[in-house]
Amino acid sequence: MKLKVVFVLLVSITSLFADRIKMDDQASVEKYGKLVVNNLLSRNYMLYRDGGLHYAEACTAIGALRVTKSLGEDELIDKLVHRYEGFLTNDKKLTNKVEHVDHNLMGIVPLQIYLATGDEKYKAAGLDYADRQWVKEIEGGLTFQTRWWIDDMYMVGSLQMQAYRATGDNKYVDRAARFLHAYIDRLQQANGLFYHGPEFKYHWGRGNGWVAASMAEVLKDLPKDNPHRPAIVASYKKMMESLLKFQSENGLWRQLVDNKYSWTESSCTAMFAYAMSVGVKLGILDKAEYEPAVVEAWRGLCWQVNRDGNIRDICVGTGQTDDVEFYLNRPRTTGDFHGQAPFLWLAAELMTE
Repeated sequence: MKLKVVFVLLVSITSLFADRIKMDDQASVEKYGKLVVNNLLSRNYMLYRDGGLHYAEACTAIGALRVTKSLGEDELIDKLVHRYEGFLTNDKKLTNKVEHVDHNLMGIVPLQIYLATGDEKYKAAGLDYADRQWVKEIEGGLTFQTRWWIDDMYMVGSLQMQAYRATGDNKYVDRAARFLHAYIDRLQQANGLFYHGPEFKYHWGRGNGWVAASMAEVLKDLPKDNPHRPAIVASYKKMMESLLKFQSENGLWRQLVDNKYSWTESSCTAMFAYAMSVGVKLGILDKAEYEPAVVEAWRGLCWQVNRDGNIRDICVGTGQTDDVEFYLNRPRTTGDFHGQAPFLWLAAELMTE
């Protein structure tokens, strides 16, 4: 009888401890999410040399808007909207309309402001970028901005999906899905991962992160009857299964995903965890298998955040080179928007049901 009581008590304590861990994680999501949002608001714009909001800040901005909406922080939302009011006045500092896949991505910001506030003026400003991306088509119904770099999957996929979320117009979701399907068919490797480029056969962390995040962004709202959905889901599951094998003991993924001697890197970690959290929520990925990986990644990332909301160990911007040493020796930096952005995407995803 005493053994039974002890066992019941032990089970109760274990259950309480598990709940406490979850509560602590949720508190950290709100704490660090808000800290990194305020970090963005404290900084100067990240712009291209010829003007226009850099894609890395655009990605950070939508993460910040999603976090503040989940938190119900109206004051922070107002500050973020004020920061990007130039999209309504075509201030060239923010909106220089160079026809390039990276430049067009800035359209995700006014579209996210519309989704957060309902202000129609921002919807119109954002749709301009999405429509100009498809002003010319190439073979296969793809945008003329197609260049077969893996990060294009996010630059194109996320902008067109933002336009779809804002309008409900199927032409945008069809563009995004068709584009991802084409890139998957051409670039995904047998192990589920993607080379940095067709001629540069290294599984660079952030490059694969862009792919993972793009598939998550599209799958979030991709209609179940879309003809491209089966191929995207299959590719996504294959990639996530591969990534699960390469997560390091500290919860992070590496600069070269499949190289155990490579250093652990924050931006790809946040991107992979974000993609997995979306898949778990959609029921595409098994919760029992993938949720622990997301939790460990989040905890590892929290240790990478300093008191000012800057995230450590982010790989600097990286071109494509046929040299493994190039990737292994890339400088790591603190507070780069390439890492701040996916951290906020992940935080926002962990806050929503």
